[in-house]
Formats: sequence, C-alpha cells, structure tokens
Amino acid sequence: MPASRARLRRTFAVSLLSSSATLAAPAYAEAVADSEILVTAQRRTTTIENVPSTSVTLDAARIATTVNAVSVEDTIKYLPSLVVRKRHIGDNFAPIATRTSGLGSSARSLIYADGVLLSALIGNNNGSASPRWNIVAPEEVARIDVLYGPFAAAYAGNSIGAVVNITTRMPEQLEARGTVLVNVQDFSLYDTHDTYPSYQYSGSVGDKFGPLSLLLSATRTDSKGQPVIIVTAIRPAAPSGSGTATTGGFDGRNRTGAAIRNIGAGDIDHHIQDIYKLKARLDVSDAVRLTYVGALWTDDSSATAQTYLTNTATGIPVYTGPVNLGGFSYNIGASSFSNGVYAKDARHWSHALSLDGSSGPLTWQIIGTSYEFAKDIQRTPTGALPAAFTGGAGNVVRLDGTGWRTVDAKASLKLGQGDAHLLSFGGHWDRYRINSNRYSTTDWTAVLQGALNQASRGRTRTSALWIQDAVQIVPAVTLTLGGRYEWWKAYDGLNFSAAPALNLAQPARTAHGFSPKASVEWIAAPDWSVRLSAGQAYRFPTVGELYQAITTGSTLSSPNPELRPERARSVEVAVERRTANSSVRLSLFNEVIRDALISQTGLLGGTSVSFVQNIPQTRARGAELAVERRDILPRIDVTGSLTYADAVITKNPGVPASVGKLLPSVPHWKGSAVLSWRATDAVTLTTAARFTSRNYGQIDNADFIGQTYQGFYKYFVVDARATYRLNQHVDVAVGIDNLNNDKYFLFHPFPQRSVTAQVNVKL
Repeated sequence: MPASRARLRRTFAVSLLSSSATLAAPAYAEAVADSEILVTAQRRTTTIENVPSTSVTLDAARIATTVNAVSVEDTIKYLPSLVVRKRHIGDNFAPIATRTSGLGSSARSLIYADGVLLSALIGNNNGSASPRWNIVAPEEVARIDVLYGPFAAAYAGNSIGAVVNITTRMPEQLEARGTVLVNVQDFSLYDTHDTYPSYQYSGSVGDKFGPLSLLLSATRTDSKGQPVIIVTAIRPAAPSGSGTATTGGFDGRNRTGAAIRNIGAGDIDHHIQDIYKLKARLDVSDAVRLTYVGALWTDDSSATAQTYLTNTATGIPVYTGPVNLGGFSYNIGASSFSNGVYAKDARHWSHALSLDGSSGPLTWQIIGTSYEFAKDIQRTPTGALPAAFTGGAGNVVRLDGTGWRTVDAKASLKLGQGDAHLLSFGGHWDRYRINSNRYSTTDWTAVLQGALNQASRGRTRTSALWIQDAVQIVPAVTLTLGGRYEWWKAYDGLNFSAAPALNLAQPARTAHGFSPKASVEWIAAPDWSVRLSAGQAYRFPTVGELYQAITTGSTLSSPNPELRPERARSVEVAVERRTANSSVRLSLFNEVIRDALISQTGLLGGTSVSFVQNIPQTRARGAELAVERRDILPRIDVTGSLTYADAVITKNPGVPASVGKLLPSVPHWKGSAVLSWRATDAVTLTTAARFTSRNYGQIDNADFIGQTYQGFYKYFVVDARATYRLNQHVDVAVGIDNLNNDKYFLFHPFPQRSVTAQVNVKL
C-alpha cells in the first residue's frame, strides 16, 4: 500500500468519516497559405506579462487544416510534451500532462482564454478539477500560446507545468458562421462491440457598431462515448462448484498482476451539452477598452452499464449475486454495475469583465472573473441492476454554489528605447469554494431528494503581488529578474456524515511564500538564441485536496486538511535557431519539488481509497527537441517534437519502495509529428502521430501490467485530416483519429478508430 501504515489508517479514517458527494462519475478558420505555423522559444514583449519562458504558438489557420478539433483541448494535442487526457467527445474531465507532471496534477497548469481562467483550481485531479475547456469553441480561437515552466512572476505556482493562453477573435464587421460536425467511433473491447456517434452544431454572429463590437455564439454537442469503466471481479484462489451457473466474461490480470474476470462495462455515456456565449467590447476611447465575456454551459448527461454475463439455464443477463464462472465462485455486489450508471443535470455560468488601456509607455489591465456552479446535480443508484435501471434507492449529489472568483491588476512600463527596459508588475486575488452535499433518495431517477447524509465544504483564498524587470544589458543580452509574494489561507472547512455521525469543522490554515525568478537571454547570432531560466514556485493545496471527499464509482477519495504547499525549483536551458521558414529548439530542464502533492489510489480492507499526500522530494530532468520547417519540400510543412524525461521520487521515507520510481503518468518518452501537404490553395492533407512510452499509475510502479483496466500503457496513435475550401464561404473537412486503431488504456479504455466529417459555412 503506497503510504506508511499509520498515515494510511488516518487517511482512511478521515475518508470514511468525512466522505461526501459522489461527483460526476468518470464520465466526463479560415486557412491562409502564409499563416504562422509554430514558433518556439520566442520572447513575447508585446504582452504585459513579458514572459521569459520557452513558448510554442499555434494559430487558427494551422488548427483548421491539421487537427480534428471537436473541442478546444484537441487543438494542443500535438504540441511539445503535452498529453491531453480526453476519453471521448463530450468528456468534461480532460486535464493535460506536461514535461514533468502527470494527468492527475491538474493544478500544475494554468489555462486562460482572453485572461479568463479555465483551470478549475478547486482540486488537483483528472475529474472535477479538470479545465473548463467547454467555455471556448475551436472556431473562436485566433491563436494559442503555451508557456513552459514557472519562470514568469506574473503567474502563480500552478504554472509549474505549463500556461496555456488562448486568444479569441472579435468581429471587425458583420460576420456569421455555422459548423456541422459528425463523428463516428467503431469500438470493440471484450464483449462490447458498438458504434458510438456524436454530433455537434455551432454558429455565431457578430458585428461592429462604431465603438461597440458584439459576438454571439452557441454550440450543441450530442455525443455517445465508449465505456469508461470495465467491471471486474477478483478470481478466487481455488476452484469451487458453488454459485449459479453463468457464462460470459474474459479472464485477465489487473494492473498489479492479480487474476481477474472482466464481467462487464459501465459509464457508457450520452452527453447533451450546450454552450451560449456573449462577447462585447467597447472602445471607451482610442486608448481604453472595456470587455465583457459571459457564458452559460448546460449538461444533460446519463450513463448506463452492460453485463457480459448470462444465466446458463435461463439466458437472462446477470448483474449481481453468487455466480459460477469457469469453475470459480464469484459474489458480484450490487454496486459492481450500478457504480457505472448515473444521470447528471448541470448549469454553470462564467463571467469576465476587463478594462485595459495604454498611455505612452504604460500599458495596463484590470480583469475580474467569476465561475459558478449554479446547478450541478448527479443522481446514482445504490441498488442492484437491472431493477435499478428504472428506479429505486440511490444518492443525489449537489455541487450548487461551488466555484471561484479572481481579480488581476497588472501593468507594464517601458523605461527605455523600444524593448530595452520593460518593467512589469501587478496584483492578484482569488477565492475558491467547494460546496458538496449528498442526499439519500428513495428513487434516484426522480427530482426529489431526501435527507442530507454527507457533506464537504470549504474555501481557500490567495493574494499576491509580483514584479518583473527585463533589461537589455547589451544589445545581445537581456536579463530578466522577478519575484512573486503570495499569502494563502484555507478556511470554513467542514466534513459532515450522518452515519457514522460526524460534524467536524476543520481548522483554518495559512501559508505564504516568495518565489524569485531569473532569466538571461543571449542572441548569439542573427538566427541563434540561448536562454537560461530559473525559478521557484509555491503551489498551495486546493480546497478539494484539503476538504473534499469524493466517491467515484467504487473509489473513495479522502481529503487531508494537513497538506503542506509544494515548492518547485526549476531550471531550463534553451538553445534555438530560427530562420524565416524554420526553427529548431533544444531545451534541457531540471525540476526539484519538495513536499510534492501527488494523488494515489490503493486498497485498504477491500475498499479502493484515493488520497493526496506530500512526498518529501521528487526530481524531473530531461530534454525536449522541437522542430518546425515550412516548405521542407515545395508546399510541404513539418512540425514535431521529442521529449525525454527522467521524473522520479528521490525522497520518501514513508514508502521506500517508491524511491527511484517514475512519477505517475510521466513516461520516459513522448513525442509527436505533423506532416501537411498544401496540395493546392484550396486543399490541405495532413497526417499526424503521437506516442508515449510506458506509464505507471502508482508511485512504487507496482502496477506493472499496463494493458488492462486501471493500467497505464504506452500508445502510438496516427491521425489524418483533409480540408477543402470550396469557395470563400464554404469549406469541408474529413478526418480519422486513431487510424491504426491502437487499443490502449490510460486507466480507462481510450477511443478507438473514429471518423469525423465537418462542414463550415460563413458569410
């Protein structure tokens, strides 16, 4: 078990006493020939933040011609070192992994759209704390900038992994656009053989009326996904003749090598999601702009389960009870299949108001954002299937009132000629709230809810001041120094349980820290640059890690109000050569994190327990090679990257077996390549590939079998896309994802071969 015995017992006790809420089960451009393709390691002096980090840029034209992008997170899946965990279309739980952090570390990356925070820093997991990508549609994107490492004082310690800045467009004249997209996945695994279609309809209309620009948009996604859960049963040590004679299922091994029987599939999702968005920009004067962005997201989703088992005598499907399979006796609990069934109804609001301007050498911005779970209800059965399909006892989980608010004020001041001396500074405030309540119900399919039986509540608040000074010491050398000071508080923590009785108010916590930053860039020759960057960053525990208990399927997630902030010290050396039509970059990086906050899952007393712990020290070092070449042959463009990372635990007295082992879901190797042929001015053909080497899910790497449910395996996926512009008003695209039909697991079974067809129409 990956924790010291005493600590694990304490964690499990807190989990049983304070667990709450069963959250959403793991359910869930116009191309121009001379567009920017990919830019690496470029200093961006045009932004207030003036980030001295290695960066990658992708523009709208490149996205439209090379990526089968159903949702905005798809657009970055080929960028260096990034892995997007998107399990199917409509999946709301799609975090990213970076050079040094895995898929369970959602709080180690920051995602923004026009300054609006999409990262859900209410937790640090690949579930409810995943970014709110659905607020942005791919058609809105003008460009995406990805920044690597915590080297900018403007960003909090959550930038340890990466910062993704999405810039969207605003109309300059009357425009209207519409898109119809169809995706069909052919899936076959064990005894699940089905076709899962998805449909998406989106449209927008906008215009500029003197100083006022308006853009209205709407998107509906109706998707069906492959099973996310495989129902398994541990095979007994000895044969037995007891139990009802039953046929079906498949023998196998779980991730730690134990013999199992795969007996069914669950969490087979059907999502109906809508997003309505209003963007308004008012030019108050030639130098001042006021911008509002509002979005409403709704989710009407459900999931069902499938059994592979049949009563030998009657031919009736079997979901529960004592059965005999192949001479072994199994007792299938009621929750084995019902854990993969749910109904969800959600309505979330996002608002952002910003004021920005410039006056001579001064550029400034003030932006406030709010994200609110106005309604978030998930209903699940507790009884046995098939009777529970139509009703019966269950639980209702409500997250109404959960959300966050942020305020940022920042400015940059040019003190020298051009960009020779640029001073940036600002302040930040945020507040995150968890309000998770679970109620008993006599009919889980009905709207009514009964008595409160569990609750988790709490808040965190962070304030920060930062400053950064970039000075051109000599024409070829720029030195950037910065620092960020943060004050953090966690408070109003409460864990309630009706049985066993508990009503525990958690103590308030405070912490603070200073994060220095430094970077020096040398323009060695007209086409060459070398940059050395170093930075410290504190990543404070999220409100979910501290206070929220979650039951996801059969896994109980435990909060830990005693967690300490993790501190990262990162260094990178980046060498790049850039010409008019190409770039090559080699980055060497090293990162040491003390008190690393890492989520783990293990068995205790037959119960699957997930918990976050402070690991004394981890270290990740490696190299990243990124290349881009336009017209490597006439009208043929190539981009690609290869990353090697040795990310291991270096100190962990509580679990000595974990020392020297790979961090969860951070493989040694990952890479991607994109080859595009602009066959004509109207036709572009693209082939892309992405891969990772072997992953592990446990800190001691004891999960040595990867090609199984809950295992983490290597994969190699090939995608293809063809776009054709019929005329200036209509273009079409056809694409195939996972063309080679690689059947792999990253805990869950991932999508198999799927085909996408898309038609875009504009005025």
